[in-house]
This record gives sequence, structure tokens and C-alpha cells, in this order.
Amino acid sequence: MSDQIFSLAALTVLELSPPDMVEVAARAGYSHVGLRLEPATPEEHHFPLVADAQLRRQTLQRLRDTGTKVLDIEILRLKPDTQVQAFLTVLEAGAEFEASDLLIAGNDPDPVRTADNFAALCELALPFGIHVNLEFMPWTDVRNLAEAWHIVEQAGRGNGAVLVDAFHFDRSGSSLQALAVASATAPQRLRYAQLCDVVGPRPAEMAEILRQARQERRFPGDGDCDLHGLLKALPSGIPLSLEIPTRQLMEQGVSAYDRARLALDKAREVLASLR
Repeated sequence: MSDQIFSLAALTVLELSPPDMVEVAARAGYSHVGLRLEPATPEEHHFPLVADAQLRRQTLQRLRDTGTKVLDIEILRLKPDTQVQAFLTVLEAGAEFEASDLLIAGNDPDPVRTADNFAALCELALPFGIHVNLEFMPWTDVRNLAEAWHIVEQAGRGNGAVLVDAFHFDRSGSSLQALAVASATAPQRLRYAQLCDVVGPRPAEMAEILRQARQERRFPGDGDCDLHGLLKALPSGIPLSLEIPTRQLMEQGVSAYDRARLALDKAREVLASLR
């Protein structure tokens, strides 16, 4: 258990600047963080790490001071008009932070073009030592595990992987059996996973699923996800990024540190219960 990597995802404490996020992660007991280099939505509050050299320097200094490492950078989107070469500056910033992984989403209805762009992005990322992880989300054009796996396999690049997020896995109705088979046959395609929980049945409206995903997840063990089944189906010891936005707690005045610490405590409890 001591070797288990836990990373604090940006969405859990999105109000914090990157240097403050690194500080909170270190104080709370995380070994890694995830840095959001590109906002997920135009409306999202964003700290421009790619454009702001001073902010990058401050973040790098905080990483060095605390011994914290960067697991992943996010979030790039593959769209119909994507020019993969335009992502070079993000990859360069990721390399500066020594990130091992890049999170991307598929927002292109053409799966062949998505696979081609994914392959091209993998090639662009390879010299930086960065693996490209395609995260499926039920409201995107890569909706579930099966679709994401197909695209990554079609791309056929050694540094291409699929990112499993417990929320999206649950809400997309993806198969634990299929995940277990994938994990057993191609564990290199599963680099890390995002852990959280979710309450209640799958909403009928996609807008509500999206709202829950971005604002109201639950700490591991506090919801209805089959986290035991999920963790058993994933490769053993896979790094876990704790992505758990809890807007209600934030509005109640629960600090970023306390939320990060609660997330980590709950995740450790779930893993301990697997023994």
C-alpha cells in the first residue's frame, strides 16, 4: 500500500493556483499532482500555465521544494478541425514539468479521423516521454470503454492508452468484464485511473450527468459505484488520480486542503478494504 501512487487532480481543488495546489497536495499526503494546462470549458476559471512563464517557474519551484511530482497534464480535445501540431506548446510545458501522461478527450464524430489524430499526437508526444491517455465520457464522441479501446488499438502506438474514470465508467454503463479482459491482455494500455464515487441511478438527462461530473462527485466509498469491482479489474497497483469536485462542500466553506485530505483518506480506506 505504501507504494501506491495517489495524485491530486486539478478538478478537485480547481480554485487553487498551481503552486498552491502543489502545496496542498504535499501537505495532504499526495506524491503527485495533475496540472490543467488547458481549461475544460471556456467558462472555467483557469490559470494560464502555458502562457505565463512566471507561473510555471513558481509551480516548478513548489514542486522541487515539496518533492511532489506531476502525473498528468490536461486537457486536450481531438476535434474535426484539430491540427495536432498545435499541441506542441502544451507538450513542451508538460515536459518541463516532467509529466509522464497527457489526458485527452474525443470530440470528433468520425472515429477513423480520431484514431488518426490520436496516433499523430502519440508520435508528437513520444520524444517528450509522454503517454497519451484517451478518456471516455458519455457526453463526448468517445462515450465508453469499448469505443475508447477501439480507437487506441486502431491508432496502434506504444505510448497510447485509455483512461478509466470511475464516474464515467459508471455513467457510461461500461463493462467490468471487458475491463478485466483488457487489463489482463494489454495492461500497458491502462497507465492510471481516476477515482471517485457517485450517488444514485444514472440520470436520464445528459446535462445532469455532466453537472454531476463537474460539480458533485462523492469521495470513494460514499456513493454507489462498484469501486471494488473496478479496482480489481484494473492492473494491480495502478496510479490513482483523485478527481472529485464537490462544489457543495466548497460553498459550505470546506477548504481545499480539507477536501483533498478527505479524498485521500477515503481512497485509502477503499483500497485497504480490498485486502
